[in-house]
Amino acid sequence: MGQKINPLGFRLGTTQNHHSFWFAQPKNYSEGLQEDKKIRNCIKNYIQKNRKKGSNRKIESDSSSEVITHIKIQKEIDTTHVIIHIGFPNLLKKKGAIEELEKDLQKEVNSVNQRLNIAIEKVKEPYRQPNILAEYIAFQLKNRVSFRKAMKKAIELTKKADIKGVKIKIAGRLAGKEIARAECIKKGRLPLQTIRAKIDYCCYPIRTIYGVLGVKIWIFVEEE
Repeated sequence: MGQKINPLGFRLGTTQNHHSFWFAQPKNYSEGLQEDKKIRNCIKNYIQKNRKKGSNRKIESDSSSEVITHIKIQKEIDTTHVIIHIGFPNLLKKKGAIEELEKDLQKEVNSVNQRLNIAIEKVKEPYRQPNILAEYIAFQLKNRVSFRKAMKKAIELTKKADIKGVKIKIAGRLAGKEIARAECIKKGRLPLQTIRAKIDYCCYPIRTIYGVLGVKIWIFVEEE
C-alpha cells in the first residue's frame, strides 16, 4: 500500500502538514484554490526566468541553486502571507527582486485590497530536500553525465544531511536506448508502509534530447 499512493498525502495530518492555511465559504473554495495555484506558478516562473538570465555564471552550486522546496500560503482578512522555502536564495536577495515579484503576484490575487507579504526562508539542510536532489540529477543528465553516476553522486550528497534512508528511481529512455526502462538505487531504510515515518517525496520530469525522463526520490527523514 505504501508504494501505490503519494507518500505525502498518505501521511497528511500526522507527519506532513498542509502548505495552505485559510478559510473560505464552500462557494468560494474553488477560487481560493485556483488562486493558490496561480501564486505558486508565478513564483516558479519568476525563478526560472531569472535563472536563464544568469545561466552564464560558472558556479558549482548552480545545478541546484534557487530550487524552491515548497511554498506556504497563509490568508487573513486583508493580507496574504507567502513564505518561500528555498535552498539557495541568492537570486531573491538581489536588490528589487522582492518588489518585482510582489508586482507579479499582485496580478494573481483576486482582491485589489488584499496586501501581499512575501518572506524568504533558507532551507537549513538543502541536500535533505528531494526537490534539490532531483534538480541536481537533472543538471547532470543535461550535461551528458551518465545517469548511474548522477544517481550515485546524489546519494553521496545526502551524507551531509541527517537522514536514515534514500531511494532514487529514474524511468524512461535511459542513455538513449530505444526501449524505456527503470533504474533504482537505494541506501538505508525506507519504511513506506509506516505512517509515523516522516518521508519526503518528489516526482520530477527531465526533458532530454531522447525524450522525457521521470525521477522519483524518497527520503526517510525520521521516525516519530
